[in-house]
Amino acid sequence: MITELGHFTLILAFLVAIVQTVFPLIGAGYRWTGWMKFGETAAIAQFALVSFSFCALVWAFATSDFSLRIVVENSHSLKPMLYKISGTWGNHEGSMLLWVLIVALFGAMAAFFGAGLPPTLKARVLSVQAAIGVAFYAFILFTSNPFDRLIVAPFDGQDLNPLLQDPGLAFHPPFLYLGYVGLSMAFSFAVAALIEGRIDAAWGRWVRPWTLAAWIFLTIGIALGSWWAYYELGWGGFWFWDPVENASFMPWLLAAALLHSAIVVEKREALKSWTILLAIIAFGFSLIGTFIVRSGLLTSVHAFANDPERGVFILFILVIFIGGALTLFAARAQAMEAKGVFGMVSRESALVLNNILLAVSCFVVFFGTMWPMVAEMAFDRKLSVGPPFFNAAFTPFMIALGIALPVGAMLPWKRGKIAKAAYSLRFAFVLAVALALLVWAMQTGRSSLGPAGLFLGAWITFGAAVDLWSRTGRKGNLSRLFRLPGSDWGKAVAHTGLGVTMFAIAGLTAWEVEDIRVAQPAKPFDVGQFTFTLEDVRRVEGPNYFSTMAEVLVEKDGRPVATLYPEKRDYPVARMPTTEAAIDYRFLRDVYVVIGDQQADGGWVMRTYIKPLANWIWGGCILMALGGFISLSDRRFRVAAGARKAPSGGVPAE
Repeated sequence: MITELGHFTLILAFLVAIVQTVFPLIGAGYRWTGWMKFGETAAIAQFALVSFSFCALVWAFATSDFSLRIVVENSHSLKPMLYKISGTWGNHEGSMLLWVLIVALFGAMAAFFGAGLPPTLKARVLSVQAAIGVAFYAFILFTSNPFDRLIVAPFDGQDLNPLLQDPGLAFHPPFLYLGYVGLSMAFSFAVAALIEGRIDAAWGRWVRPWTLAAWIFLTIGIALGSWWAYYELGWGGFWFWDPVENASFMPWLLAAALLHSAIVVEKREALKSWTILLAIIAFGFSLIGTFIVRSGLLTSVHAFANDPERGVFILFILVIFIGGALTLFAARAQAMEAKGVFGMVSRESALVLNNILLAVSCFVVFFGTMWPMVAEMAFDRKLSVGPPFFNAAFTPFMIALGIALPVGAMLPWKRGKIAKAAYSLRFAFVLAVALALLVWAMQTGRSSLGPAGLFLGAWITFGAAVDLWSRTGRKGNLSRLFRLPGSDWGKAVAHTGLGVTMFAIAGLTAWEVEDIRVAQPAKPFDVGQFTFTLEDVRRVEGPNYFSTMAEVLVEKDGRPVATLYPEKRDYPVARMPTTEAAIDYRFLRDVYVVIGDQQADGGWVMRTYIKPLANWIWGGCILMALGGFISLSDRRFRVAAGARKAPSGGVPAE
């Protein structure tokens, strides 16, 4: 009964979304207050309906309702409850229901928190947001219905992909989708502003919190996915430039560019057309990511395996929304005339450089991701574009961004001098160089990658500290620090997180130690500074799997450091093996052990890694997300903050 109601409320949400698309848009055109207000009611009603539908699907998974095809294909009665629930979005149909739930959530939030927005703009935002929902409701109901019933329910299910039965993957998709779909609000604000014919400083202030929220969730989601790949897949890496990884990374880069570009619109009423274009393209790349994951066109270890017909439907949605928005963008060019004038050396120019580097790096990733498909279709050649290409092509842009970041943050608005900004950063530069030289002197026979990464990370971090200190005045009044707006603190924390992540990636790449051998029981061997002994290998039974578990003693200088238990698991229902790495997490390094197959001589294949600074990668991501949350707490950047301020200039649509 509950699942039937869930299906029914999903259809009702689809109908409400259609009404929400039409009525507020017409009301805004004719200034009919009642019709515009109806959009708010419809947005909240739509969210309530799709929430019930999603909860009904969760209930079906939690209670193992095997009359639903989706539950049979992605669950099992013996599966732990956490993974029964996460199985709701661990498949194509359920994840698309989560997608429309978040679309409706953001629409309801705009209706609830947007009291200060101009009524016509708010109505149009809600209408565009609902139109996105309509497209995906149609996609779900006509091609990917999660409430599809079986005529005869089986006794038990086929289980969820064992790789997805992990806490990291339980929480990774919701955060990632909050980021993906959150960019739909920036898109809706951009299209609504184009329809209205008014893009000004107030619009820049309104769009920033939505973009910031999406960027925060994307940061958390990407970090969770990277962490999961690190400890779950057993290959010892945190990023492989997989197409699905790239699908989430590209919108993150564009969202970061959009955040910085919107600052220029808000402060100087410049870069209007570029900011609108970024808002459109950022959401476009979210749709491209959805297409990559679900079309079956590109292979990935964690893509949804679906038929190309569904990919064509998503491609049609992409063409309609992005093509339509770009057409409107071209038609409204006169409404985006820049007002602020700035010199070649200014904070505005630094933010333009920031945008160029982020946007170009995004398109480098896009080219590398799509080129194998293009080569096969156009030249009938099967090519593989892997980490060597991405590392060589992408890294220079990030290095340039890191070098320019502290200087750009110190430049004044409108006009400045590089020499003056550089002079303010002299101590940060000297300290960063000194640390890099110290590490260079300490390491022997190594590349310059580690010291260079340390310099870049320290330069960004110390530069953020100098930027904060400059706000205390010439006399260094510390009390001013506590009176700074949240956006200033958030920027410093986020930039520090970026510096920490850059240093950690460089340090891990430069100083990692790897060893692969056949380990004999009770025979110690050395890797780096550590001694490893394979003490035992035994068979263990889990709740829904069987495991071959090794016991590995780790020692340093004759003293025990840790006992690790790497596993090879076999899930009999899913008929799929997995590798479970055992990791000794420490502040400055990880010891990472993976057990392989038994050999004819009685030994076991073992892979051992010493990974310096691994946890600093995700620590830096946490700092970036924390900086975003701190900025979001700034009352000036909350939704519709300053919206009642009279708009300046612009060309009205009517």
